[in-house]
Parts: sequence; C-alpha cells; structure tokens
Amino acid sequence: MRSLLSTSIAALAIAAVPAVGQVAPAPAPAAPQSEDPIVDVIGGISQPMGIAIPPLPTPESVSTPAGSTDELGRQLAQVITNDLRNSGLFKPLPAGQLLAVPFAEATSPNYAGWSTAGATALVQGYVRANGDGTMTVGCYLYDIVQQREMARQGYIVPFAEWRRAAHKCADMVYTKLTGEGPYFDSRVVYVSETGPKARRVKRLALMDQDGFNGRFLTNGQTIVLTPTLSRDQRKIAYLSYLDKKPTIYVYDIAAGTQRKLVSDVSLAFAPRFSPDGRWILFSMATNGSTNLYRIPSGGGQWQKLTSSPGIDTGGSYSPDGSKIVFESDRSGAQQLYVMNADGSNQQRISFGNGRYATPAWSPRGDLIAFTKIGGGFHVGIMSPSGGGEKMLTDGWQDEAPSWSPNGRVIMFFRSTEGGSGVADLWSVDLTGVNERRLPTPFDGSDPNWGPIRTD
Repeated sequence: MRSLLSTSIAALAIAAVPAVGQVAPAPAPAAPQSEDPIVDVIGGISQPMGIAIPPLPTPESVSTPAGSTDELGRQLAQVITNDLRNSGLFKPLPAGQLLAVPFAEATSPNYAGWSTAGATALVQGYVRANGDGTMTVGCYLYDIVQQREMARQGYIVPFAEWRRAAHKCADMVYTKLTGEGPYFDSRVVYVSETGPKARRVKRLALMDQDGFNGRFLTNGQTIVLTPTLSRDQRKIAYLSYLDKKPTIYVYDIAAGTQRKLVSDVSLAFAPRFSPDGRWILFSMATNGSTNLYRIPSGGGQWQKLTSSPGIDTGGSYSPDGSKIVFESDRSGAQQLYVMNADGSNQQRISFGNGRYATPAWSPRGDLIAFTKIGGGFHVGIMSPSGGGEKMLTDGWQDEAPSWSPNGRVIMFFRSTEGGSGVADLWSVDLTGVNERRLPTPFDGSDPNWGPIRTD
C-alpha cells in the first residue's frame, strides 16, 4: 500500500479534476484543539459523536477487479462507518439520513444540509480508478458546526486492498477527533477452531482487526496454540505439536514457511516477541518446574530468567522492552509479578481474591490486562504497580486479553458452557461497556493483536 504520508510523495495531483485539487498529507495525530469537535473518550459510549459518512463519489464509474468504482465508493463508506461505530465513540447517521454527494462536493460540502441532518462531523471523499491497476481514495474530515476542513488524506492502493484505504481513512478521523492513536489498519493472528469440543481442529489464522480478509496459515493436521505477531509483522511465533512434542515454531508470513525455534525439550510454550524483535520470551518445563526463558528470535542458545520451584509462565514485555510481567504460583496461587527484562528485581503486583493469569502489557505502558479466575474467567486491567484493578467483562469464561495498537481496546476469547461449548473472539474497550463479538468463519481463540501496519 502506498500512502501519501510517505515523504517521497508530498501530495497527490488529481489531473483534470480542479474541483478536488490535491490530497495533501494529514497532520500527525495530536490532541484536538479547543475549537475542534472533541469525542468524549473518558465517558466512552455515553456521548458518542454524531458523524455523517456518505458514499464516496467517483468522477467516472469504471469496472475494476474489485467491482465498479461507484460500488467501491459505497463499500468504502460502509467500512469507515463500521470502524467508527464499533469504537463506541461515534454515532454514524443511518443511511436514510445521508445526503447524496456529487463528485464536485468532495472539497466543498453542503454544510447547511448536513447541519439539519444532525451530524457534528462529516467524512467525505472520492474514489477513482487509475490506469495502472491501482485506485486512488481521497478522505476529508469536516467540522459541520464551524464549516471548515479539519484534515485530509489520500491513498493509492491496488484494487484488492481497498479495505485498507477505508481503515486508514477511519484512523485519520479517529485520531483527529479523539487525540488517541490509530488502530483500525491492523491485523490479528488467532487460532481458528472447528469440530467437536473433545476433538478440535486448530489452525493458525490471520485477519484484519474487523474480522475480514482472513486466511489460514496452517492446515489443522496438528494443534497450534498461543500465536504472537512480531512488531515488524513478518513472523508469528506459536506453540505447535508438529513433531508430537509441544514446542515453539516461527512462521514466516511472506514465505509461508515455518521453523522450529526450541529443540530437544519436552515442553516449551507461550512465546512472546520482545518489542525490538530481538528476543522471543517463552516458558519451558524441566525437572518438575516451569520457568521463563528468552531466546534470540533467529534461534540460538536460550537464557533462563526465573528459577521458581513452581510454574512461571505467560510473560509479556513492557512497550520499551525494559520489563516483563508474568504469572507465577510461587505464593501458592497464580499471581502477577513484574521483573526487569534480564530476570532481576522480581516483584509481586496482584493481591486480590482469586487467581491471575495471561497478563498483557498495554502498548501505552500504563496498564496491564489479565485474566482473573474465581467465579468464572473474566478480563480485567490494573496499573503496572498493581493498583486500580478494574474488571471489564463478565462472561462465563473470558480469557487471553490482547491490546489494540493504541491501548484503547482489548481483544479476548469467550467460551460458552457445556460439552458443545464454542469459543469466539470478542473485544471490549477500557470503559468495559463497548463490548462486541468479532465475525470469524469458525470458532476462535488465543487472539494476538498486531501493531498498525506499515507495509
């Protein structure tokens, strides 16, 4: 995907279309100015902002491998609408209240018409087929009350990647109106599950954060668990029973190949990449105890980080890579601990009732998500020092939280009761109110949310 954020492309010239002119790079995400419309990110969905997102017009309807450009304009607007609505912070106008937008109005909105429709902000744009197998998508954000343009961005994408342009547009709108980082143009690796509960077929799968563009990476002939996506989004580390022994493999996404990372052990599991990609943190069981280790991501000799007589597992790096949060039963029950990345200065941080598991450090560094076990399985958050514990979900079995790239939303999987119970992927924001199920073709578990895409 080629974005106009690139320093090599300062602006997109739209030849012979003076009504649109140029689509200039959008400014870097920043806190809204006092005169800007501001979304209430603290209250979450209590006061969602009304926003209008009409279909994107095209200067000429052209047939493409992804459909006609006028149909793509409708689909682009729908993806932008879904992204913003699913955040819980926006209330897009229903289709029946949207005005028709001719191509010439992309840069000169009908402010009076939109004002009476009840929206505070407006997202308009256009879609145009190029002559080289790509399409151009323009995205504009307007303040209807102040009657002014707030931001603009443009993207040149292959026809097959039109959804990415929509996610990028939604990210631009989200960051400008909330002051928070983007998260829509990102992917999730997870375990896709099919078959009876006692004989589940588990395949490694990769999808966009909204559940679309999914694909399977393994064939299901062996069990896979706990995948994690590298920061550069080129590799996935995961547990596999490929050689009849549970150990860690690394999958190369571009090449479609996998290699064993840890050899000659009876049980190695729960891998996690370090933020700089140099290390993979994992757990290994030896001589009746389980401890945390790290190994170079390219392979080599592992280093032992903990020496507990019990079980130390579930490690997750802080965003700067200096610390690790993990779970341990050294006190008699599963609790959360934090240590330096070299294994020194191990400190317990959880002291509530019940047991704590699967910790995940927020990309913002301010919170740790976890699974709490006691009267069921629930997802919660606390500070890295252990304060401010808050439970976000109340399902029968909610577990394995993973953070969105901006640290605003948490993805997890929820299992239902009974012998025929199923597992699905869900997300919840920090309010604990905006909760939704993600569409996947089959059951899903063990999600790991990757960073914003840069490819």
